[in-house]
Amino acid sequence: MRVIGLMSGTSYDAIEAAAADLALDGDSLLLRPLGHLSVPYPDEVRELIAATLPPAATTTRAICALDTGIGRSFAGAAARALRDLCDGAADLVVSHGQTLHHWVEDGTVRGTLQLGQPAWIAETTGLPVVSDLRSRDVAAGGQGAPLVALTDALLLSGLPGTPAALNLGGIANITVLAPGAAPLAFDTGPANALLDAAVHHFTQGAAAYDEDGRRAAAGRAVPALLRFLLDDAYYRRPAPKTTGKEHFHLPYLLRALDAVPVPAAADVLATLTRLTAVTVADACRAHGVTRLVVSGGGTRNPVLMRLIGEELPGVPLGRSDDLGLPSADKEALAFAVLGFLTAHGLPGTLPSGTGARRATVLGSITPGRSPLRLPEPAARPPRVLRVMR
Repeated sequence: MRVIGLMSGTSYDAIEAAAADLALDGDSLLLRPLGHLSVPYPDEVRELIAATLPPAATTTRAICALDTGIGRSFAGAAARALRDLCDGAADLVVSHGQTLHHWVEDGTVRGTLQLGQPAWIAETTGLPVVSDLRSRDVAAGGQGAPLVALTDALLLSGLPGTPAALNLGGIANITVLAPGAAPLAFDTGPANALLDAAVHHFTQGAAAYDEDGRRAAAGRAVPALLRFLLDDAYYRRPAPKTTGKEHFHLPYLLRALDAVPVPAAADVLATLTRLTAVTVADACRAHGVTRLVVSGGGTRNPVLMRLIGEELPGVPLGRSDDLGLPSADKEALAFAVLGFLTAHGLPGTLPSGTGARRATVLGSITPGRSPLRLPEPAARPPRVLRVMR
């Protein structure tokens, strides 16, 4: 089955599209990547997302406009992927949509909202669409995240020791595969969320992120600010747990700077970069990680990668590319995998990773132009992911 996966993370800078040929072979899930492309949001959509995200107030009109605007943007990205990556032929599109709110109270996820009306994708491409992948896990008592955990666990299967997969998006999440234990997955805290917010704030919108970590490299971490940020109760909560920009946002950072003033913007960025490295390393040490496989936009920040290495001496640090899965494509490919599993009647979650009562088949299916025909339900879930060249 040829599947297109669509993803836009908490940084909401672009839609990532990746395509793959997927097939089941006994206990193996075979994946052959077909390529990746990144499609920036139209300025007006990105600006509306920024104006609507928590803690901002909003209206139902804005939510409706975003559902359409994001849906049309995802449809355009899917059409490009269909043309440029799949030679015009695919079987399924899987759309994560754009997270607008992840509703957490006292560590319990009450609901989650991803916008991007899938009807626009189905109408534009003519293909069936799997969307709204997080809600079913939440209904089953789970966190609804991190949903990449299943792909991570399949990818890490068979590696010695206690390997872990780390994704550095707006939020950092980790999947740990310890011998004799069920996979564990959770959000460690912010990766790029606070960094991006700080850069946008200090440059008055002239820059959206710290390119190559240059601004942070020009500063020094401030111990007092780092201690204040690390005092957040989120870091002391047990896994599984999730968080997002509804918690780690610019007003959160500005409150910290009111408590611990830091005059130099470069020093603030250096502290935030160290915060990500420390919280990732703390999570790895707590679970005895012996190898770390990293993916996501944060891998393009050499300062962040160096600091994580400094915080985890003796733990080999590499990219998912080393295992055949391109780090820039991994999240979009992970959602392609989840949609493929849904089409085959297979669960897409790990209860040990999300805290759900049981593993569930994820998402809702929007038919394409042709009558909806799904494959025969698979006999059993895969146990390992084999990436084909």
